Amino acid sequence: MPPESMPPESMLEETRALLERVLLPDAPKLSSLPPERARRMFQGAAELLDLPAPALARVTDVTIPGPGGILPLRLYDPHGQGAAGPVVMFFHGGGWVYGNLASHHRLCAEIARQTGLRLVAVDYRLAPEHPFPAALEDSLAAIRWAASGPAALEGGVTGLVLAGDSAGGNLAAVACQQLSSQQLSGALPVPLLAQCLFYPATDIANRYASAEQFAQGYMLDTEDLQFFTRAYLPRRVLRADPRVSPLLAESLAGLPPALVLTCGLDPLRDQGRAYAAKLAEAGVPVVHEEAAGQVHGCLVMRKALPSAQTQLTRCLDSLRRMID
Repeated sequence: MPPESMPPESMLEETRALLERVLLPDAPKLSSLPPERARRMFQGAAELLDLPAPALARVTDVTIPGPGGILPLRLYDPHGQGAAGPVVMFFHGGGWVYGNLASHHRLCAEIARQTGLRLVAVDYRLAPEHPFPAALEDSLAAIRWAASGPAALEGGVTGLVLAGDSAGGNLAAVACQQLSSQQLSGALPVPLLAQCLFYPATDIANRYASAEQFAQGYMLDTEDLQFFTRAYLPRRVLRADPRVSPLLAESLAGLPPALVLTCGLDPLRDQGRAYAAKLAEAGVPVVHEEAAGQVHGCLVMRKALPSAQTQLTRCLDSLRRMID
């Protein structure tokens, strides 16, 4: 349950009802369970709490060669017309430990529907079996594959949008930094048009006020964050590496325009705010949206949290204007 000291006006009633429903005293922590069981529960929660996926012209699973073997992808095509255009690359959340193509299927389909763009969801390798840099290497491999304009996309690729939620937002932000220099040098054949970061993890090395304020009782808590960090980064020294904490990069100048969504009751809120501010200070066009009274992960709980669907539409409207 949320702390009693939390002012009631700062939390949406739908959010309070959800937390009362899911944060039961005897519910096991996912981090205490074997990884495969925890991953099934994570996926099951998304199936229970999120809206159904809209119908699209084409949804296809494909595999490509990845750095660690076969890399599964899912292609979402809202129109199926075979026309050239931008492609959204989506990296799912789940602390680099949970999540897959199924857990974020509904959200990916909705993003494709609302933007009218083809979307490629990436089923990157998960920690602790595959710690850093496995997820990042898979993400970069998938981006380069899409940038090459493969036949599976059934239409030319004129540019890429890198998007993700939570840990996936971290991967999207890091990939933007990694690939922007290649874009300038011509090594990346298409431009990076935008980055779309939903409540991203941007600084694993430091603690922020929101991490203390929402340490327990707001869906994502301190114990979860510590577990994810240990699983993804068994080597503590890496936490200040910009490939893990993109906020700590020396400069963010020259990165593509950014849409950053933070949530008002999220322990990651302040590092997301800080990343949006640093992008703006570096001259990068930024739209920063904050879902007031909302918790981390709200975009995969849109059936339980109807205002999250409205917030998603606001964000995608802004993203669409960026691309146009």
